[in-house]
Amino acid sequence: MLKKITISLFVLALVLSVSKLYAESKALNVGNLICPVTGEKINGKTMVTYEYQGKIYNFCCAGCPDEFKKDPEKYIKKVNEELQGTKLENPRK
Repeated sequence: MLKKITISLFVLALVLSVSKLYAESKALNVGNLICPVTGEKINGKTMVTYEYQGKIYNFCCAGCPDEFKKDPEKYIKKVNEELQGTKLENPRK
């Protein structure tokens, strides 16, 4: 009986650990609609995404993430400026 309880507790702990890791690994899409590299509007047909530090950034084409990787903070600043502008222009979004 004690062995069954021990095994059950071990399995429960394992399941909880895996669940926590899965939940922490979900990246958040920042929702930018303008490519931070080129400044162009992002077209859904050619859009490419790149995950960086738990956030997903959107780009207009496949070449832009490579440029982003060279100086992420520069482009993240541009994304943040875009998103701040969106919130200021339309606070209901």
